[in-house]
Amino acid sequence: MARTKDASKAQKEPGRFKQMWQVFQMTRRYDPRAQWLMLAVFLAPVLVGVGLGIWFGEGNGFTIALWVIAGVLAGLLLALVVLGRRAERAAYSQIEGQPGAVGAVLRSGLRGGWVGNEMPIAVNGKTQDAVYRAVGRGGVALISEGPVSRTQRMLDDEMRKVQRVLPNVPISLISVGTDEGSIELHRLPRALRSTKKALTKPEVLAVSNRLNSLQTQLPIPKGIDPMKVRPQRGKAR
Repeated sequence: MARTKDASKAQKEPGRFKQMWQVFQMTRRYDPRAQWLMLAVFLAPVLVGVGLGIWFGEGNGFTIALWVIAGVLAGLLLALVVLGRRAERAAYSQIEGQPGAVGAVLRSGLRGGWVGNEMPIAVNGKTQDAVYRAVGRGGVALISEGPVSRTQRMLDDEMRKVQRVLPNVPISLISVGTDEGSIELHRLPRALRSTKKALTKPEVLAVSNRLNSLQTQLPIPKGIDPMKVRPQRGKAR
């Protein structure tokens, strides 16, 4: 029975080439120019390989073939790189403008030593505007999701909170949206990587742990002493 289940799972899971084809179809649907860019970056190394093979081969077919194969392999590699970047951009375009889109990018799209959380640190319950936080070599980044006119105050409040506990750590304010001064969703990872490095890797971990520990310490409402709270009579019975 176990072998039958393993065989059925292997049949259901698409192969590597089928997955790549599905990614290509999705990317082409949302970004028609991607296929032509992939074709261009594939053909350029092939043509260079042919030219170099003819130039250095001096009529030797084996040498020419080696140069052509090298050009094909380089073209395939470049085409896959372009496909990966365009697929990521197409995926972000499908969720752009939706609540939680920034959190999705922080969960799966960060590189270069940046650490982010998909859960916002501040949310406006009425408008669904939110502020997220990421920590990396560039310091602390506070990222707003929503119109700048509504989120600027939220960003300023969170910046003051960070400055109180980490006064020497640089803070970057980033707005994601369509307003002037904001950036598109797919540009967020690049914006984080472009910040000037100010922290070491151990310092990034220490800052992240410090902020997370403060975030989880929920304050007890004023006027309530948990040691003096009496159970309701109905529940005590």
